[in-house]
Amino acid sequence: MAKANPLQEQLLKAGLVKKSQVAQVAREQNKARHAKGAPAGPSDSQLEAERARAEKAERDRVLAAEHNARRRADELRAQARQIIADRRVPRSGELDYRFDDGAVIRTLLVDEAQRRQLAAGTLVIARHGEGFELLPRAAAEKVRERDATLIVLDHGQGGDAAASTGNAEDDAYYAQFVVPDDLMW
Repeated sequence: MAKANPLQEQLLKAGLVKKSQVAQVAREQNKARHAKGAPAGPSDSQLEAERARAEKAERDRVLAAEHNARRRADELRAQARQIIADRRVPRSGELDYRFDDGAVIRTLLVDEAQRRQLAAGTLVIARHGEGFELLPRAAAEKVRERDATLIVLDHGQGGDAAASTGNAEDDAYYAQFVVPDDLMW
């Protein structure tokens, strides 16, 4: 038998308990001591804390992804502005070249050669700060890859379709009348 504690010894001497009862209690105590080290199932507070940690990690991941996307968009916009500043074609001339910028009609002063190049699509008008600049087609494509909203006018882009009124008969009738791209108004 393992060494009994002083209380157990006193109870044995007084004859209040038997030796087998003391041994049984000692075995139960030993089992209880060794069972403490065994992991019990996670408590509700532990489960709640783990769930909160997982939610916070997910929120942090989403915020980081949004931040990275914003930073990347800003970088691309800055690259597009730099391309416009570096590759702009100097404007000279006395001819008014009018183009629409959304709902507003804008005017640039260009010479006859630049007007022809704009109509042919070899030059493109791009927004630069508060003003507008002329760009060669190759530079405009680089700008379009980075920020397409900066390109204001591009007659050479193949994706531009003629505006339709929605009436097929009218469209067929007016198709016989050719309107030049370089029409001055």
